[in-house]
Amino acid sequence: MQISKHKVAAIHYTLRDDAGTILDSSEGRDPLYYLHGKGNLIPGMEDGLEGKVKGDKAKIDVAPEKGYGVRNPELIQEVPKQAFGGQPVEVGMQFQTNQGELITVTNVGPDTVTVDGNHPLADQNLHFDVEVVEVREATAEELAHGHVHGPGGHHH
Repeated sequence: MQISKHKVAAIHYTLRDDAGTILDSSEGRDPLYYLHGKGNLIPGMEDGLEGKVKGDKAKIDVAPEKGYGVRNPELIQEVPKQAFGGQPVEVGMQFQTNQGELITVTNVGPDTVTVDGNHPLADQNLHFDVEVVEVREATAEELAHGHVHGPGGHHH
């Protein structure tokens, strides 16, 4: 069975940047299960997995446009330090906004904090080593919900 729209696939992966540094990996963990064609993975990853079958190994290179996007300077803002409610704020900390967006602190001044709403991997080429470990039909419930409910198709 090939990976295609509405199929559930399980993959093991290792993600590297241009320098070859490992950014993320499923090694030593359960494989990543996802519902293909529903936007649960970045577009370049779905494109690269389309048509693969159990046992396939692939190298998938993803440009920023098909990954986490190109850095948008408008997503970098200076906000008053009191917006953080007096809690200690340090460079590298991440917060969720009221809109559910993830922002990263990039600078802390005496009265203001600079935050960046770009994804930490924006502007980066992504290099995946992937192994397909399972491909199966999605359950009706998974299709209705638009995501996988675990190895057997059930909520945990």
